[in-house]
Amino acid sequence: MNAPKTSAAGRDSRDGQSVCARCAGLGPTCCEISPGQEEACFPVSPLERQRISDHVSLSRGAFVEEKNSRAFVTNLHRLFPRERRVVDALFPAAGTHLRLSTDARGRCRFLTGTGCALPNEVRPYYCRLFPFWVVSGKLAVFAPGGCLACREGRSVAGMLESLHVRAEFLLDLHCRLRLAWGFPPEEGMAFVTPALARFHP
Repeated sequence: MNAPKTSAAGRDSRDGQSVCARCAGLGPTCCEISPGQEEACFPVSPLERQRISDHVSLSRGAFVEEKNSRAFVTNLHRLFPRERRVVDALFPAAGTHLRLSTDARGRCRFLTGTGCALPNEVRPYYCRLFPFWVVSGKLAVFAPGGCLACREGRSVAGMLESLHVRAEFLLDLHCRLRLAWGFPPEEGMAFVTPALARFHP
């Protein structure tokens, strides 16, 4: 699951649907993975888990505990290339983390025919950011082939417009993700393992 969508609640002028809703109708989307690739899913922090749990019943099997495999940690190293030590401290090799549950086809449990079933403000931060990321304080973009926003927007500016989101909002969202996952708010700041942490061994 390369991850669900950004704050794309905005409407596309062509048919009244958001670009993410149209993408979900076309499939496959960023809310799907190939079965067997679950370790590539992003982690869900305790804060994000609680926010989702307050909105839906845990009986839905919304979360799965996953080992901090080498492939998982390597993916995080790619996301935070200058903070490998922080990644290793937060996600120790003998530890585990939570991820969103997927069905037998690799689809997120919250994926519907019109996009994510969760309200935007309830979704994990990574989902709300995707397909954007922040590198060295600057907005960057993942380029998954199936992302309709990427195909239609073609540039960061075009994608921001397509998804009806501001760069400042995404930078703030990335900061919130960092804090929720246990990172300092900005790259280069002192790292202190949070008291309520984290993804335990």
